[in-house]
Amino acid sequence: MKYRFIAPLAVILLSFSAHAKVFRNAYIAFEMPETWKCNLEQTEWVCRSEQNKESKEAIIILTAKEVGPTDTFPLYEAHLNAPISTMVKGGGAAQSKVVYKAKNVTINDQVWLDSMHLGSEVPNYFTRYLATIKDKIAILVTFSSHKQYYTKYSQDFFKAVMSLRVIASKNLLSKPDLGPIRPGSETLGAPIGSAMPADMYQDNPDAAKGSNKSMLLFGALLLAALGALIFIRAKKKKR
Repeated sequence: MKYRFIAPLAVILLSFSAHAKVFRNAYIAFEMPETWKCNLEQTEWVCRSEQNKESKEAIIILTAKEVGPTDTFPLYEAHLNAPISTMVKGGGAAQSKVVYKAKNVTINDQVWLDSMHLGSEVPNYFTRYLATIKDKIAILVTFSSHKQYYTKYSQDFFKAVMSLRVIASKNLLSKPDLGPIRPGSETLGAPIGSAMPADMYQDNPDAAKGSNKSMLLFGALLLAALGALIFIRAKKKKR
């Protein structure tokens, strides 16, 4: 089933996004927060906040390739509807959790396959996948955020998704300088994990600070309670 977003909603979003920052490359354009920036990492575009703390909380990665034998919506759907294996810190592998299975959505007259996983690219991160095929180009956009902060970025991600627009020209493949586009022999999304910045794999520092503060507070309360108990006992002995 295909879902088509109605015009009034698009009008409302445009009014909210009048001053949004627009990213544009050779094949796609979308709106993102003013404080974000996209950098090209080999063949993947990595977009995240320029603020040091927030840069570890959420990320958008874009990649594209020439359509090959593995690029069909049924194959994408089968892949996204099953748990995805990922490497974990210290070695070994883990399986992601499918938050919702792939569904067709129509955004700005382009059909996309939309799915979400937990722990598919980075442990403890939700990742929303949007994949599409237009002419001879296959495109994947992933929106990832730590599970502690997904609500914080949900509105930004929603606006970015609703503004997605495929702008690839039909002669893109004949102009490699407009790329980069990965070859058709590769698998769409295969390089996404390697494009993830190393600091995304680190434990969340704020969570650790919060845990330490809680432990210190608990220790202080415990010491206060023990002090009060000793004081009461000493007072009773004097009597």
